[in-house]
Amino acid sequence: MRVFNYIIIFIVFSCCFVLNDIVVFAQQPTLLTATITKVPQSFYGTWRVVSRRVDTDNPAFFREKSVDLWNLSMSYNVIELCNPFNGAKAEITIDRVESNKVVFSKTGKYDNKILSDTVEIMLEGGSFSGYDTLKLDTYSNGKLIKSDMARYSLKGEKIAGESILE
Repeated sequence: MRVFNYIIIFIVFSCCFVLNDIVVFAQQPTLLTATITKVPQSFYGTWRVVSRRVDTDNPAFFREKSVDLWNLSMSYNVIELCNPFNGAKAEITIDRVESNKVVFSKTGKYDNKILSDTVEIMLEGGSFSGYDTLKLDTYSNGKLIKSDMARYSLKGEKIAGESILE
């Protein structure tokens, strides 16, 4: 009889753990997947991007202008921005999509610095225009000691088609 009671207790506890996992899984947000499906197909591909600095609090650190290549692709619901010029790769987060306006962000950690980018572009066929706001936070012993920012205007021209892998 005692063994039977232990078996019942084990089954009850097991069911509680399974039900808890189901509830936690059901509460996971699906916003990212829903937002990704709203991104216009014209967003993906290889772009020639010209950026010009319009504002900064540290002109010695942030370049005045640059020309880059962006390859925007999606694989398994993860959007990646790659720059073949410098080999940089980053997963981006889609913050907002409104018709042909796309706002995305990315963050990178470099030693004691964290660089955050927020990019806001308006797609117009084979081109886009918009802004990139950069924030560079410098830390020492886990404390923020300096924060620099820059804002760039962006002009993009598509040079290769969609780049979507599934």
